[in-house]
Amino acid sequence: GNSPPVIVAPMPEQQARLKEFEDKVTAAEEQVAEFRPEIEKAQRVWEQTLGDGNPVIGAMSDNLVAYFPLSSEAENRFDGKRFVEGGTTNRLGSKNAFTMAAWIEPDAPSGPILTRTSMDTKQRGYQFMLKDGKLQLNLATGYWMDEAIHVETKEPVALSGRHHVAATYDGSYQVWGVRVYVDGKQVPLDLLFNAMGYPSLELPADPLRIGAGGGPERFRGSISDVRLYDVPLSPAEIAALAERTNLAEIAAIDPAQRTNAQAGKIDAYFLENQAIGLVDRVRRRGRQNQQRRRQRETAITLERALAAVKDAQREKDAFEDTLPTVMVMQELPEPRQAHILLRGNWDTPGEKVDPGTPSWLPPMPAGAPRNRLGLAQWLMDPSNPLTARVVVNRDWEKYFGAGLVKSTDNFGSQGDQPSHPELLDWLATEYPRINWDVKGMQKLIVTSATYRQASRVTPTLLEQDPDNRLLARAPRFRLPGEMVRDQALAIAGLLSPIIGGPSVKPYQPEGLWDVTNNTYDPGHGEDLYRRSLYTYWKRSVAPPSLAMFDVAERDNPAVVHHRTNTPLQALALMNDVTYLEAARMFAERMLTEGGTTDEDRITYAFQLATAREPNETQFNVLLDQLRGFRERYRTDEEAALKVLSQGEHPRDETLNVSEVAAHAVLASLILNLDQVVTKQ
Repeated sequence: GNSPPVIVAPMPEQQARLKEFEDKVTAAEEQVAEFRPEIEKAQRVWEQTLGDGNPVIGAMSDNLVAYFPLSSEAENRFDGKRFVEGGTTNRLGSKNAFTMAAWIEPDAPSGPILTRTSMDTKQRGYQFMLKDGKLQLNLATGYWMDEAIHVETKEPVALSGRHHVAATYDGSYQVWGVRVYVDGKQVPLDLLFNAMGYPSLELPADPLRIGAGGGPERFRGSISDVRLYDVPLSPAEIAALAERTNLAEIAAIDPAQRTNAQAGKIDAYFLENQAIGLVDRVRRRGRQNQQRRRQRETAITLERALAAVKDAQREKDAFEDTLPTVMVMQELPEPRQAHILLRGNWDTPGEKVDPGTPSWLPPMPAGAPRNRLGLAQWLMDPSNPLTARVVVNRDWEKYFGAGLVKSTDNFGSQGDQPSHPELLDWLATEYPRINWDVKGMQKLIVTSATYRQASRVTPTLLEQDPDNRLLARAPRFRLPGEMVRDQALAIAGLLSPIIGGPSVKPYQPEGLWDVTNNTYDPGHGEDLYRRSLYTYWKRSVAPPSLAMFDVAERDNPAVVHHRTNTPLQALALMNDVTYLEAARMFAERMLTEGGTTDEDRITYAFQLATAREPNETQFNVLLDQLRGFRERYRTDEEAALKVLSQGEHPRDETLNVSEVAAHAVLASLILNLDQVVTKQ
């Protein structure tokens, strides 16, 4: 999976599906809201019946996986030797997210509160404990100091008095997925260690322990109302758990005078545990039989509505767990102070420096924060010419083979001077003027008279300007490897139009990945014909058909595209299964779309591949080749079937085998032409 921090990045169809789940949750909540007046009426009746003997289990009961009341003094007192052992439940939430909470009254500054840790040297699992007066939460997927998260509260917990403590973890494998609460309020944390391993928090076979675990030390004091949930509870839910007032005491307070925590606690408990039966009884009280029947039906509707809210939310949560993510960067809570390093030594800090731009560059926009957001605003500020000049120069390079500044990867003092400074200035001002419309900039370039020139070169021009820096002719250079492949698939009618999604695995030679001790299982169906942009890539094993065409390696960032012409490139075009399959499907297009005569089909194919008709010499060569291929495969059906067996795409069995094979080899010849793989 992706390395956190990440954000959820659903595809368009997933966004639509997520919207359906959200609408379903909203509709269920709205249906419950229709009953709100009568729910409140029933709750007021129920509150009048409360006494000290009522249980205080709290809200969120569906997600409560372990509960230890420890309500009597004999149960909740821990003398440094005694501890309580619970079950070995493995029921935790997605990626083992959880909430643990308890009431504590410590007599000593250190001791475990709730743990589930293996007793071997790894100490896998989790520990919620006091350490020198501060609360610590330790999560370990592997060895204690190799694959773990350790945090502690900045401030100690007072040893005097009773406190509610809670910790939550959202399954993100990172420290920002951890929260610690004291008396219902989130408290700031110090990071002790952050290297959580994958794939998740591995739970040991050891049981839950209260007052022990993670070493020989034991808790001293009282621990009660210990809870473990399989979701990270919200701050409001934590506040409700931490509310000391019991239900009967809350019921005695006028609803308008209750705190948010008090109202949340009693409202949630009533809705979870009492609402259905009491609403039914309130509705039936003093009514006739027909009315009672109608009210019972209404009560059943409410019960179903309450269940629908839970079910809809559960479905939504389950779907969200399947959504793809994309890696992002995250700001530190408190940026580190930077210094000028004396003589460049990292351990010899000098004068303090704050985030900003050098004096010889444009200043930061007024009011921009001094972080990555501010840097982004500075980069895109219309008064900053640097970004637009660099971007438009790279656009120019893609069309003309070289940028107006030839060193597209270096705009500094060691870079080249622009060949047309005023043109670069004007294009750089156009980008922000058209609101960074990338397609608009491409249209501007390709519709210019400069770009629409012919690529022909005269001896005089070749002598005076061999690199075409004066732009007296159109460019001529070989297409990048990705475009060579994508163009072949497009000509064959195979290229998939799908945008986005996970990487795919097109054809690669067998055994290529053996050196990596990994396996490579090619995809199937449309995955084989996605744009080269989506090809799965391992840095140590580049896709060979792309590497032959000088595709940039992934070890270092690359802006300039290097080009060579080697016999291996022709070998790939004439033998790689991708191009043989493309030639086969290109042949079927020639036979089904190109007309009924050889002349029509050859003209159609040449024009489809080169955007022009063949001249007389080219046409005659192709016609002679087609006749020769036809003669060969007409008498050798086995060879013809071998040609048509390349690739996974099914062939059109209504077409003559020898005709398709002959046209497929002709199509392979056309796809290998210099005019097809060269931009001119």
